Amino acid sequence: MRLLERMRKEWFMIGIVLAIAGAKLEPSIGVNGGPLMPEITVSYIAVATIFFNSGLSLNTEELTSALVHIKLHLFIQIFTLAFFPAAIWLFLQLLSITPINEWLLKGLQTVGCMPPPVSSAVILTKAVGGNEGIVVTPLLLLLFLGSSSSVPFTSIFSQLFMTVVVPLIIGQIVRRYIKDWLERKKPPFGAVSSSVLLMIIYTTFCDTFSNPNIDLDKFSLILILFIICSIQLSFMLLTFIFSTRNNSGFTPADTVAVMFCSTHKSLTLGIPMLKIVFAGHEYLSLISVPLLIYHPVQILLGSVLVPTIKSWMVSRQKGVKLTRPTV
Repeated sequence: MRLLERMRKEWFMIGIVLAIAGAKLEPSIGVNGGPLMPEITVSYIAVATIFFNSGLSLNTEELTSALVHIKLHLFIQIFTLAFFPAAIWLFLQLLSITPINEWLLKGLQTVGCMPPPVSSAVILTKAVGGNEGIVVTPLLLLLFLGSSSSVPFTSIFSQLFMTVVVPLIIGQIVRRYIKDWLERKKPPFGAVSSSVLLMIIYTTFCDTFSNPNIDLDKFSLILILFIICSIQLSFMLLTFIFSTRNNSGFTPADTVAVMFCSTHKSLTLGIPMLKIVFAGHEYLSLISVPLLIYHPVQILLGSVLVPTIKSWMVSRQKGVKLTRPTV
């Protein structure tokens, strides 16, 4: 199962490249008003499909049991939706004097505002990636990038409600009636969401490549990649140091959850949300680029670090057992 999941993630990353390449070759298909009619099929149908799918796959019983870890839950929430975006904003004040493309920098700020992924390896990520992310993320986007969004505040939340919240709730209701069938057949929820997400990415870049005024320099792209790698590693180290302090109250297993859940960002929620908040914005694709880079980087870094982190966690857990007094 882990091998299949890893293969799916690898194919998805390849799919992102192919979707962008396809948009470059033939942008007229996916532009607004084009044959795909993304203003309807993407803005409403595709986004609603992703979250209906999430509602079907979200195991409410596991979510309820995860919420008992109040302290861990609160730490991840505060770090992800308060510290992370604020730290990125301060960092961007320094980067604003550099020649890096300003829309890529705005895209970095949107990365900071995103919640953790709904389908993370640890069930706690489901607990921190639900309603809070749906409500807080657009508020953060409007706080930090309000002047960049031409869509009225009420329109953003009404569309979020209709295309995110309602499909998620309907998916959960349907799941209650077909739960046994879902657990027996195990439908490919991940593959469905990934396919729809690739369609959203494709249409986003179709708008870009059909606009001759938009130009992305390679220097800015390389710098953004380096910055994203540095941010992830720095924040993982920061959460590790904080959660392993003697008075933190976190177990080694908690530390692992904190490191990954606090620093990972949701592409599945992020891209549809950017599509809604920045609907019709000519630089939407450039704003999306840092999030598209952040996603594969977090997977690659996770794959590299997992053996080391797992070894550390096992050794720490053994140390706790050895120091525990016998009765």
